[in-house]
Amino acid sequence: MTDPSEVIWNEVVFSLAKDLEKVVMPIFGKPKAGETVGTNVSGDVTKYVDKVAEEMVLERLKILGINVVSEEVGTIDVGSEYTAVVDPIDGSYNFAAGIPIFAFSFALFRRRKPVYAALYEFTTGNYYEAIPGNGAFMNGRPIKVQQVPASRAAISFYTRGRGVGLISRVKRVRVLGAIAVELAYLARGTLQGVVDIRNYVRPTDVAAGVMLVREAGGLVVDDSGKDIDVHLSAEEKMNLIAVSDQELLRIILEEVNGSGS
Repeated sequence: MTDPSEVIWNEVVFSLAKDLEKVVMPIFGKPKAGETVGTNVSGDVTKYVDKVAEEMVLERLKILGINVVSEEVGTIDVGSEYTAVVDPIDGSYNFAAGIPIFAFSFALFRRRKPVYAALYEFTTGNYYEAIPGNGAFMNGRPIKVQQVPASRAAISFYTRGRGVGLISRVKRVRVLGAIAVELAYLARGTLQGVVDIRNYVRPTDVAAGVMLVREAGGLVVDDSGKDIDVHLSAEEKMNLIAVSDQELLRIILEEVNGSGS
């Protein structure tokens, strides 16, 4: 059995992402990809592409002897100190619909301490990495969040009606349908905020993205303003606010908590 402490994770995960690409991209945008094949541990629909992708990822990670938390099957505990929190296809609705915004998301923890995170965007070929204490990278080059006045900010905003006043306090609102990708875009400076206050996202959706944003200099909190602690769970649901700076965070918290102007 491989010793996880000796694994060169960036090589292993990048290789896995490229092999996963070969398996799933032939069905991108095809009706087969979106066929319902069951439900996951949270009760959400499992699409054919989710199942195919997860089976491959689990098979590849099995030989490494680590625990895995994945969106469809939940937790596989083999008693390791190391746990990978993965979403083989974040944005599977986009994938099935032929919308080219989706990614493979991978985050590794030793006990509860972040070790490494990566996100691979299949359609652009961009490979994002977070190395705790050493920064965030896209295709090997350092990336940082971009701080701009709130009136010029672009944010991704998921709500069921709460905090809609926020829309008038920023420049642009985007909803791309793949929160892992949106967090990566925040880390690289193309968005300034990612807000999901539907009590909907799970650690498998955001574990890698949270690491990316923090290593790129951003902030990630819940809707009360408390730093988010990513739990090693496929079922826990949360609210998430990720931003490039404190001033934008202040405005978002005002609006989502009903005290905005």
